[in-house]
Amino acid sequence: MNSTEVANICKALGDANRLEIVQMLSNGEKCGCILLEKFEIKQPTLSHHMKILVECGLVKDRKEGKWHHYSLCDKQFNEYKMFIESLTCKPEMKECCCEK
Repeated sequence: MNSTEVANICKALGDANRLEIVQMLSNGEKCGCILLEKFEIKQPTLSHHMKILVECGLVKDRKEGKWHHYSLCDKQFNEYKMFIESLTCKPEMKECCCEK
């Protein structure tokens, strides 16, 4: 995963509603109607949030009739998680260029 992809995911998750949507989808696929009920938002607003999540690759969209069903893209989410975990500070690996 490159830094542009990570930055796009960070931007997408920077919105509290989208972060909650991802949390809801971590329990499995959800119909857009369920998301609309939870957030008490209008359909165009939900569509905007979902478009951002789909475009960054975290969420997959499947249409059934007039409703869209959303689920997490496990591969992309796991790659993002691995990238974030790689940023963990490891004290034993600290390098110091300063003399005390």
